[in-house]
Amino acid sequence: MTTILDRFLKYVKIDTQSDPNTGLTPSTPNQFKFSENLVEELKAIGLSDASIDENGYVMATIPSNINAEIPVIGFIAHVDTSPDFSGRNVNPQVVEDYDGGDIVLNEEKNIRLSPSEFPELNNYKGQTIITTDGTTLLGADDKAGVTEIVSAAEYLMNNPHIKHGDIRIGFTPDEEIGAGADYFDVKKFGASYAYTLDGGEIGELEYENFNAAGAKITVRGRMVHPGYAKNKMRNSIRIANQIITMLPRHETPEHTTGYEGFYHLMDFNGDVEKTEMSYIIRDFRADRFEDRKKELQHIVNKVNAEYGAGTVELEINDQYYNMREKIEPVFQIVESAKLAMELVGVDPLVKPIRGGTDGSRLSYMGLPTPNIFAGGHNFHGRFEFVPLQSMEKAVEVILKIIDLSVQPQK
Repeated sequence: MTTILDRFLKYVKIDTQSDPNTGLTPSTPNQFKFSENLVEELKAIGLSDASIDENGYVMATIPSNINAEIPVIGFIAHVDTSPDFSGRNVNPQVVEDYDGGDIVLNEEKNIRLSPSEFPELNNYKGQTIITTDGTTLLGADDKAGVTEIVSAAEYLMNNPHIKHGDIRIGFTPDEEIGAGADYFDVKKFGASYAYTLDGGEIGELEYENFNAAGAKITVRGRMVHPGYAKNKMRNSIRIANQIITMLPRHETPEHTTGYEGFYHLMDFNGDVEKTEMSYIIRDFRADRFEDRKKELQHIVNKVNAEYGAGTVELEINDQYYNMREKIEPVFQIVESAKLAMELVGVDPLVKPIRGGTDGSRLSYMGLPTPNIFAGGHNFHGRFEFVPLQSMEKAVEVILKIIDLSVQPQK
């Protein structure tokens, strides 16, 4: 039986970064190769129906071993890692019996993971921590989740005395670029409800997330020789900056937390003739989400009134919605996960997701899917780490959720 640590170390060394620019699914070939390997691994541990479709979605079944009909539970994780920071040549470091001090990630470049900057490290003294070497991300988002699901499946197949109904497993591509659920076949998956193993620190349990939209703003200017530009030149960069300053100054990611929403300028590229900006818009409440979109349109209208119709073009596209609306009618699945954590000695940390998850889109596709911790911290960068014991507890939580699902049948 492969250990959780060995499995995780093997997975993170495989480059599976997604790419928002290819227009393919999966967006990178290594995701498909990794998923093919997962199919073979699942088959080797006894999940004979494990398969991968043409878009790189993996599905498999741990077949029921009880004579009773109970709801089918799904467990889902994504195979891709973030395109925002290097995921090639990942060289994980294993720090055993962490002493509470600085962890040297890269001595040559003097890169350290320090509790003075990342105080959450103090929660893991004496534990085994897996880190980067300071030059890449780690990939715990979400190879920790993949590891935990495969490890739980292997444990169940090796311990047939543990009673359970049908358990469905799913691995998706391209979650990091917002496309993880694009071709997920909910009907084929066949679960009554599911959990994504894609959360952060130990104990996280999430059933609500942002409503999200993307906005593209195009500002068109007019170039005239600057020495003769009075009343003629229209500098698109300056107009774009005007739009930026008209948005609420403190409603940005760096100034918000909890249930507070924001506007986030993601990209700015321009010259006098043309400037393009990309924003993301986020809020938990549907009414405030709509107000944010209206406010951005109102600002564009004001600028066009000042400089002339067509100076600024705005395109807004909704991306995903708060899954709370779809989870609340079946809230017992959240309560079950919470109880499972408590029974295995984990303090539940129920909190909103300040981002998105495959679970939000899947919930609107008919598969209620709250999110459970995978154990990692500082995703998408060189300071990412995951405590081994958090991953072990995630496996225990999966197994306890499954155990609780058959309790009424006993």
